[in-house]
Amino acid sequence: MGNVTMVHDTAESTFDDIAYLTRSEHRVPTLVALSIRPRSRSELWEMTGVSSSTIRRTLREFEKRNWIRREGYQYETTQLGTFIASAMEELIERIKTERRLRDVWNWLPGEDSGFTIEMCSDAVVTVAESDDPYRPVTRFVSLFEETDRFRFAGFDVALLEPCKDELCRQIVDGMQTELINPPRVATYIRSTHPELFSEALASGNLTVRLHDDLPSFGVGLFDRRVVVSGYDPDGVMVRVVVDTDTAEAREWAESTYTAYRRKTPTVPLESIEG
Repeated sequence: MGNVTMVHDTAESTFDDIAYLTRSEHRVPTLVALSIRPRSRSELWEMTGVSSSTIRRTLREFEKRNWIRREGYQYETTQLGTFIASAMEELIERIKTERRLRDVWNWLPGEDSGFTIEMCSDAVVTVAESDDPYRPVTRFVSLFEETDRFRFAGFDVALLEPCKDELCRQIVDGMQTELINPPRVATYIRSTHPELFSEALASGNLTVRLHDDLPSFGVGLFDRRVVVSGYDPDGVMVRVVVDTDTAEAREWAESTYTAYRRKTPTVPLESIEG
């Protein structure tokens, strides 16, 4: 293993500057605000909600680091300050994304699937709560209203049961739908809700395919958004729904769905109706 060389700054260390910026919540927003456009000290004071003396000290520290310059009554970032502001803003957004996903990441697709945390940077993350266990399903159902076409692989009973009525209504009303299910879901439909799903199938808008080896997560494609659903290990509850409209997530979802679709036969109407 090669040697690791630590380079120390002659003045404050890199970590000292990072610590300075993050020790008080107003400092990074102040630097970012000044990187967008020049602002006066009073404007920064009102924007951050800290005292005028605190803003004055902060600006003085920024000037000492050559992150900002003063023009009359206004301050603006130098190129150095803009560089730091951009990096800190990106870091904060990354940490926000990580915190939203920290407790549910193990229920989402693994690295071997090609799914990445970057796909979730602008996503809506809906997590089941003890006082509202169906929050993810409610979010999922709301997306039916925004689409004319819906495709889903991995539709398990945990997600299907709470939204079956709305799903079937949307199908009958014209939503073109293709579902790739594990066989146990077809068995469940056949034994539990044959009349409900027979109307959806009879509409001509629903195609059902069966696959014996679907992933432990669900992947869905709406007109404008893609959805990933995560289940607990027993598959009895939907723990999280992540939905996004990014091109990267769309490409991944299309590829994942197509890979399973190629291996699945269409289920005849009579086999679902029993």
